[in-house]
Amino acid sequence: MSARFRLLTTEDIPQAMRLKDLAGWNQTAADWQLLLSASPVGCFAAEHDDRVVGTSTTITYEGRFAWIGMVIVDPQYRGQGTGTALFERAIQYLDLRGVPAMKLDATPQGRPLYEKFGFVGEYEIERWMLSRRADDRGSPSKAAAEIDDVLRLDREIFGADRSVLLTALTAAAPEFTLVVREGIEIEGYAFGRRGSRADHLGPWMAGKENVAATLLEEFLRRSQRELVFVDCSLRNPWAVSLVRARGFEFSRPLTRMFRGTNKHAGQPESLCAVLGPEFG
Repeated sequence: MSARFRLLTTEDIPQAMRLKDLAGWNQTAADWQLLLSASPVGCFAAEHDDRVVGTSTTITYEGRFAWIGMVIVDPQYRGQGTGTALFERAIQYLDLRGVPAMKLDATPQGRPLYEKFGFVGEYEIERWMLSRRADDRGSPSKAAAEIDDVLRLDREIFGADRSVLLTALTAAAPEFTLVVREGIEIEGYAFGRRGSRADHLGPWMAGKENVAATLLEEFLRRSQRELVFVDCSLRNPWAVSLVRARGFEFSRPLTRMFRGTNKHAGQPESLCAVLGPEFG
């Protein structure tokens, strides 16, 4: 069964959601829309018999580096080179744009493929999952934090400006945008999303363990979902111990990888948790 390749469009989002559901992932239609809005000619589809059977996406941050994500293939089309072809199209698009570095979060199964394309490991990430009873869930809140100074700091922590993305997250779930300040200084911040399966905490940044704990507790208090996901950076000294102590269970490992020059690595040791494999 041969597929043809083309740009992914907003009209494809329902079919992209079908693939996401087959994979058991947590993205929403709004997540797909964010990716397509950020990179309308940098997201790709594999199509067979007028049905989308595979996807890959890219998003470029300030021209400093780009993110490759959402490489999904319908199970019926796996093992036929469809995923590799979609991944190659993402790389070719970014190479033509002259993006100096590409990044992604790799599963253990995907890492050997990415290494063949010149990607190398940067640091390890672990996904942790919390399952709660109804009476353990938090109370709703719609309080929105002021984030202009947070966005400036996040540029240093992440390595590039992603204010459009973080502003969109705040607009969609203002109750999950949290900031801890000491006077005018930011000691920590967190954002979150309502995924299709679970609420997702990240990015989660703190310079001190007690601040990280405060942000985690407040996020859990505000979350209304039975399931909560968080992708912890193992470069951070306390993230995993904090989520484990709160009842989270290990879900899966990931490796943050890059290809090219990693001149804007940011400060991953300050990140308790990353935003997620689709965005970085």
